[in-house]
Amino acid sequence: MTDWHQENYQYLMRSLTKVHFVLDRYISRLHNSKEKLTQIEPPDPEAIAAQMTQSPALLHLCQCFNLSSFERDILLLCVGRAIHPNFRDLCALANQKADTHYPTFHLALKLFPDSHWTAFHPNAPLRRWQLLKWDAQEDITHANLQIDEAILHYLLGETYQDLLLSGAIEPFLPRWAAPILPASHQAVVEQVTEIFRTHEEDNPIVQLCGSDQETKSAIAYTISQHLNLPLYTLSTQSLSTDREEMKRLSLRWQRWVKLTPSLLQLEDDQKPSQRQTSSTETFLQNINTPLIFSAPERVYLPRQGIIPLDVPPLTHQEQLTLWEHSLGETALELNGHLHHIVAQFNLSPLAIQSASLSILPQSSTPIIHQHLWDYCRRQARPRLEHLTQRIETQASWEDLVLPEREKASLESIIIQVQHLAKVYEEWGFGGRGKRGLGISALFAGASGTGKTMAAEMIAGALNLDLFRIDLSAVTSKYIGETEKNLREIFDGAEAGGAVLLFDEADALFGKRTQVQDSRDRHANLEVSYLLQRMEAYQGLAILTTNLKDSLDRAFIRRLRFIVNFPFPNVAARSEIWRRIFPEKTPTNGLKYERLGQLNVSGGNIYAIALNAAFLAVHEEKPVMMKHILQAAQAEYLKLGQGLTDAEVKEWLETGS
Repeated sequence: MTDWHQENYQYLMRSLTKVHFVLDRYISRLHNSKEKLTQIEPPDPEAIAAQMTQSPALLHLCQCFNLSSFERDILLLCVGRAIHPNFRDLCALANQKADTHYPTFHLALKLFPDSHWTAFHPNAPLRRWQLLKWDAQEDITHANLQIDEAILHYLLGETYQDLLLSGAIEPFLPRWAAPILPASHQAVVEQVTEIFRTHEEDNPIVQLCGSDQETKSAIAYTISQHLNLPLYTLSTQSLSTDREEMKRLSLRWQRWVKLTPSLLQLEDDQKPSQRQTSSTETFLQNINTPLIFSAPERVYLPRQGIIPLDVPPLTHQEQLTLWEHSLGETALELNGHLHHIVAQFNLSPLAIQSASLSILPQSSTPIIHQHLWDYCRRQARPRLEHLTQRIETQASWEDLVLPEREKASLESIIIQVQHLAKVYEEWGFGGRGKRGLGISALFAGASGTGKTMAAEMIAGALNLDLFRIDLSAVTSKYIGETEKNLREIFDGAEAGGAVLLFDEADALFGKRTQVQDSRDRHANLEVSYLLQRMEAYQGLAILTTNLKDSLDRAFIRRLRFIVNFPFPNVAARSEIWRRIFPEKTPTNGLKYERLGQLNVSGGNIYAIALNAAFLAVHEEKPVMMKHILQAAQAEYLKLGQGLTDAEVKEWLETGS
């Protein structure tokens, strides 16, 4: 036990002895005792406090809550009932009832000379700050008074803990002892720190707006270090919809801050559709301490003054500097590859530190580069997979049958993504603003002409993840929800440099209509928002459509590439048939020129080939023309068509 703990305990015990003496004296007068009191009035405990280097807990608590001497004595009476062996019997004697062996306000009024009725008022410190508990079934003057457990432990010198808060508010545990912040984020730290210091008595609420919670937490932690305050966090998911419960939570946090000055970060980590704005508003309206409110975007709360500050995304140079700082000498060994990583991925400072620490010692430069690349591309997956579908990219150039002009367009897309860093940063095109930096492409053509396969091929060639947007999960009937889902997709994709595939884009991005009602206006806003994000997205977004003419003209004008996927002619279909069967698949007597007569797209060809393989394996034979004919008949039936004579002419005459 430290010297302070010993002195604090002695101070509390001597204070209790004074209250014990008052009880003894009152009971003697009450029973007209002729016996002389066995004890003289105890010495003043303030003599101990004067020698202490740090105030005793009781004195500090009385100063924090501005307790009168009467309120302090009531508190001590309850402390004595909790820890002193004689107080139970003394209270029963003083109350003149054997079963009323506890303190009451009525007893306190009779015991202490400086009593005042205002001590019982709901807004007086004892009740307002819940320093005491009482039985609500009784009237307030005769209710059983008990010391709050957290306050009791605090007075005894223990670290202040509050069970009501412990389930929701947690101490912030930083991943790094000293997080590295770039200049733009350090500027936010300095601005917020100055706000808190300048307006300390106003208890300001500062809102940090940005998509990356780790970055905002690192900023909040650095602010707490500057202010020399411990940082605690509370998630909006923990907020109750019950207003009274929110008021209690706010009050108990204020009580915590009065006793142990701290800084709270309220994290808005809910999806917009799940956000309980009323709960957040109730909590903020009742809080009266410095607070950092972290949210993805600015949240307007009526009747609540909040200072909003945006946490800017890292610039190319800031990311490069962070990478070089985190990697140390390893950055020099990468021989320029670091610029390629920075151009493709947009990681937070903590993610960059984590990536650098994940490098295995003694690794060669090519292995390090590939490891960092794979680490970075995985960063987007947790943020995207609930709104998108990640596609394993296995297609290659050999699988794609297209005219040379369309192949050249696909090659141009790959080249532009590969050289983003040089053109945007070294040659300065990225310094003219964020608009127009995104690489967007439209793949237009009938179903089954290879649009999705081409997207797979491009993502595979770039060694990037491909995410197909699930339109049913993105679109929402609630106004503003679609835009928020799109924002979440683009923000997540930028972190991991992912390729976005909006399949059948005309379903979401059709022509903007004339505004006839609120739904038309809402639909136009969705398209407008998408156009803005497409222009600013520093990655590759691919849109596919079966109906090119249905897309909005303004939308098409902002696309960098438009690649038409024509319906394959006979020669192209024959070539697709040559490539459709894997090398391990046994075949016999296939006539690819004759198979090319089947007037279907590549997607249908794949379905026919797959079904033919099942027919052949069932007969324990290699795939032959008769199997393909049978599978083709089933596929045509599915399409609501029939095989023509021209398509199957001479098929069966060959004996296959």
